[in-house]
Amino acid sequence: MIASERGEVGLAAGVDLLRAGASALDAVEAAIRVVESDEDNHTVGVGGLPNLLGEVELDASIMDGATRRAGAVAAVAGFPHPISIARAVLERLPQHLLLVGAGAERFADEVGIERGPTLTDEAQRRWRDGLSAAGIEAAVARFGSGERAYREQVLERLASMPVPEPPWDTVDVLALDARGNLASGVSTSGYPWKYPGRISDSAIIGAGNYCDNAVGGAACTGRGELAIRGATARAVLYALAAGGDPAKACAEALAQTQDLPDEFRSPLLTLCLTPDGRHGGASTMPGATYSVMTTEDATFRIEGRRQV
Repeated sequence: MIASERGEVGLAAGVDLLRAGASALDAVEAAIRVVESDEDNHTVGVGGLPNLLGEVELDASIMDGATRRAGAVAAVAGFPHPISIARAVLERLPQHLLLVGAGAERFADEVGIERGPTLTDEAQRRWRDGLSAAGIEAAVARFGSGERAYREQVLERLASMPVPEPPWDTVDVLALDARGNLASGVSTSGYPWKYPGRISDSAIIGAGNYCDNAVGGAACTGRGELAIRGATARAVLYALAAGGDPAKACAEALAQTQDLPDEFRSPLLTLCLTPDGRHGGASTMPGATYSVMTTEDATFRIEGRRQV
């Protein structure tokens, strides 16, 4: 199994299932649920940072490499585990693939997925402080000038509406099971201060997530609008099928987004896992990593991504 930054906390749960003979889909869902429950992770699930109105909206998708069936949900509120709703869409609502907002929440209630709080006190504090002068400068230093443009536009929008009373990134997990089947899953709270109803690449098959046993699985984190415009997860698999190794395929897919005009540009990252167990990643920012764990490992290890 491999996971994006901060996804390592869920790998042991997924690998335990693989050791017991469970499917790659089971392992991916279990690993992501652990990440979604981590209140110290302010990019996913419980503790995710709120949108422009101070409300947490969550996106997720999961894909089966054996059949290329998928399930996805977006703009879900009041459910801490959107990955499980996405899995239910895949298996229990096969006539559809993507549900959003109130429809996704209604379906989750119908199939008995648990509701729960998603907004924490710490997420509220970060939501407020991230728009301060110091918060903006720290974000620009880490992610680039696109963050200034993004947060300044947030401030303009907040000034035009009542500010809510006080009450970013994503997790990717990819798995290969003993039967040779791949699965990929993605979950996120999306950009903080996003416009209500904004849907990320994490919920869009081909953009933030794609998986095919014949080629491999790929998933993205970071600037989702670029991944959507570049169909980046699918682009990784095209590059892989053309003969690239996993890290090279990820880098080639990211390179295709480099000339897209985007005044709000921030880093974009991708991961890839192949049917024979090779893996790799790439990033448009330096120093990015991902985690790896196999059924023979006692714990995860950290690998570097190729910089684009």
